[in-house]
Amino acid sequence: MQTIYERIEFLIKNKKMTKKLFCEELGISTGNLGDWKRGKSTPSTHKLIEIGEYFDVSLDWLIVGKDPQNDRLKEEQGIYILDKHRLLQRTTSELSEREEDFIREYIEFTNYRRNHHLEK
Repeated sequence: MQTIYERIEFLIKNKKMTKKLFCEELGISTGNLGDWKRGKSTPSTHKLIEIGEYFDVSLDWLIVGKDPQNDRLKEEQGIYILDKHRLLQRTTSELSEREEDFIREYIEFTNYRRNHHLEK
């Protein structure tokens, strides 16, 4: 599972539900799901949070396949021990420009939430 869509599809199948039901439950159009599958777009940060909560999975796993339990990245090629510098270099070299932009947006969102949470 190398893409966000493939991980979402895995979750849908694992829960033994149809894609149509998944879309209905989370308020996603089947057209958007098809665009995610074709790589024309990716889910928004807000939608990823909803999907993660719905399936009870971490955003780390949903976005990059990282298993928070043992700090390993699980992908079809094998299991890689997390070394932040090498993993980041390996991962970013395989990403499209759109995927890199999405990750930057997610990091900005995470920093925003962290800063606003600390202010309260």
